[in-house]
This record gives sequence, structure tokens and C-alpha cells, in this order.
Amino acid sequence: MRGQIVIDVAENIAQLNRRIRDYERRYGRSENSVGLLAVSKRQSCASIRAAAAAGVRDFGENYLQEAQDKIDELAGLDLRWHYIGPIQANKTRGIADSFDWVHSVDRAKIATRLNDQRQGEPLQVCVQVNLSTEASKSGVLIAEAEALCDCISRLPKLSLRGLMAIPAPLPEFSQQRACFRELAQCFHHLKGRFPGLDTLSMGMSNDFEAAIAEGATCIRLGTVVFGPRPT
Repeated sequence: MRGQIVIDVAENIAQLNRRIRDYERRYGRSENSVGLLAVSKRQSCASIRAAAAAGVRDFGENYLQEAQDKIDELAGLDLRWHYIGPIQANKTRGIADSFDWVHSVDRAKIATRLNDQRQGEPLQVCVQVNLSTEASKSGVLIAEAEALCDCISRLPKLSLRGLMAIPAPLPEFSQQRACFRELAQCFHHLKGRFPGLDTLSMGMSNDFEAAIAEGATCIRLGTVVFGPRPT
């Protein structure tokens, strides 16, 4: 069974890489301008090892304790760990200690706590933007993104890298593109003030083609890498 997992994950990644390169060509993107972040929440360490053996280096986790156990077990691999879930204030120390990237910074209080609790090299962070304006979704409104970016840019233990969004599911490709275009326009506007911005983290398993078409540099994919998530 373990061997079958390795074979399946490796083949999924090979097919996915071909699709990403095809979309780059189709939408006029530079070759290798789109990076894969494998969403590994609820996935086994065996599956993560299989993805790493197939060339994936970046893994995204939503739950701190689960992630810390995996990070400890897989410490011998050269992996980058990204926190992509909502952040509770009482979890910031563990996130600051364990992760290389945080994609889901959505308020100044969280940014300040991450900065104060980070040791060593600066933590790479993205501001999460709520494109759907749903109360149940995390993220700042687009109109508030610049102020949060300004706050983060003043914190010495954080390195502001870009924007992230998790929009509500949309059925039509044209709708998906329009939604991602809104974030891309905000990103390009903010680059005028924050030249270090280089990461547009958007697109998941059901909409990553549209995200690539609109300029995503990081797509966060779970199901198409690992198959259906274990329950």
C-alpha cells in the first residue's frame, strides 16, 4: 500500500507539472513563473515524503499541532513549511517558531505577535484578502490591504512578500478570472509602494487555471496532488 501511495503521488505531480507549464504557455506567462504549494493538511508523512521525492519542496498546513508533528518527523528533508489557515492569537508563537511562511496574516495584532515571537531569520508573510466580503471568511477587505501591508513593512522580523486569497467557489471560468483579476490589480498597485512584493498566492484545485491566467505565482493544491483528503 505504501508503494502505491508513492507511485500515485509521483504520477499526480508529473501530470500537474505538465498542466501548469501548459497553462503558462497558454496565458503568456513566463516558464516556471508559477510555483506549486502542496496542501498537506490531514495527509500522512508517507504522502509528503512521496511528494518531496517527486520534487515538491513547499507544503501548506492549516492546523498548528498537526503541522508541528509532521515538521518534527520530516526534519531531515529540505522542505519549506507554509501556514495557510486562520490564525488565532494564542497560536502565533507556535506558528512563528515552526513555519517559514505565513500566507494568512489578516490583522495588525497577528502581525505584531508573529514579529515579536519570531526568532532567527524574518518570517515570510502574505496578507490575506477577503475577495468575497463574506463575514465567515478570513482576510482584510481590498480597501484595507494597503494599511496592513504598511504595518507589516515596519516590523523587522517579518518580510512582506505578497497577497493571498481564498475566494468563494465560482462555477464559471470567466467568473473565477474576474475574481482573481481583482486581487492581481490590488497586488500590482501595492508593488508601487512595496517593491519587494513578489508573491500572488491564489488558486486551488478547482480554479487554478483561472488563477494562473490572472498572474498567480503560487497555487495551493491538495486534492490534485494527494487525491481525496482522508476523513
